[in-house]
Amino acid sequence: MGVSKLEIYPQYVNDIAQIAKVFSHPARVAIMQYISTQESCICNDIVEEIGLSQSTISQHLKVINNAGLLKGTFEGKSVCYCIDIERFEMFQKIVDTFFNRTKQNCC
Repeated sequence: MGVSKLEIYPQYVNDIAQIAKVFSHPARVAIMQYISTQESCICNDIVEEIGLSQSTISQHLKVINNAGLLKGTFEGKSVCYCIDIERFEMFQKIVDTFFNRTKQNCC
């Protein structure tokens, strides 16, 4: 696949694409759902809950984190994750605005 020319698109379009990527894989949806029900969690807890390997979970967490949907604290090798609620709410507003504009242009 070629290199994406992200700079040619408005930021909100890039934001939607990046966060949509998070929700395009069932494992990432399951990870987000699990994290959202916890006060905080360590990556090994996610591995036990989801049932995928540590390396696979780490790859999915990277995609979620790149979208800005995670906050974390680091203690040695342990990482505690939680949902970045402000970023998630911002995403909700961006998507709502996108679909509200679309409805006005639809036949």
